[in-house]
Amino acid sequence: MPKPTEHSETTFETAELRRLLSLFLDQQVVVEATGESIRLGNFLCGVYAFFDYDNEPIYVGQTKEKLGVRVQRHLTNQRTDAVAMKVLDPFEVYKIMVWPIQKFQVAAKPGAEATKYLNWLEYTIFQEFLGKSQFKAVLNEKDPMEVPNEGFDVPDSYDGIVVSDAVYELRSHPDTRLARRAETLSLLAKVISERQVQPGLRKTLLTQAMRIVALSEKRLGDFLGNPPDGT
Repeated sequence: MPKPTEHSETTFETAELRRLLSLFLDQQVVVEATGESIRLGNFLCGVYAFFDYDNEPIYVGQTKEKLGVRVQRHLTNQRTDAVAMKVLDPFEVYKIMVWPIQKFQVAAKPGAEATKYLNWLEYTIFQEFLGKSQFKAVLNEKDPMEVPNEGFDVPDSYDGIVVSDAVYELRSHPDTRLARRAETLSLLAKVISERQVQPGLRKTLLTQAMRIVALSEKRLGDFLGNPPDGT
């Protein structure tokens, strides 16, 4: 049997991502206000978060253009700001979580109240995962601004793995992940060197560097026989 080429592996990985992402976004959720069951990805407003292979939060965002559309644009390289600026490497995303907002599903077009709710929810979710991160940092270029809670609640969340077992075998090796992170860091540094950027992008560069150091130290510890906690 011919050895798979890099192109064929990439095509397979993309197909597997699309398959699992569709399964996740196609699950049915009941709209409380109408009793109608709709596709999770068709919710108009919501917040989403991405996690890497260590369950480390790496990105938090919000959308008013349908959850499914926004998440797919991020993970299938359809040119989002985060991908274009080399902030987010879709290769690193292992799990996703979404928080669809039921309240605005019956509105023809989400307005100012939806914007306030989304801003509050994004900030709240961001702060939660910032506290859980081993680096106390997420790769977002801009931290969500703190906004007052005007009676908002955190809605139910849904999570799913978007990496199949076969793709996990291809991607999860620490050396492979180190190579990808180093490439992302290099591309991000190139973007910074060619443009006038805000401090947030430089903070993202530092966060990515910390992620490389942590994985490199762990990998070296594996070879030196250090315990998992590094002691």
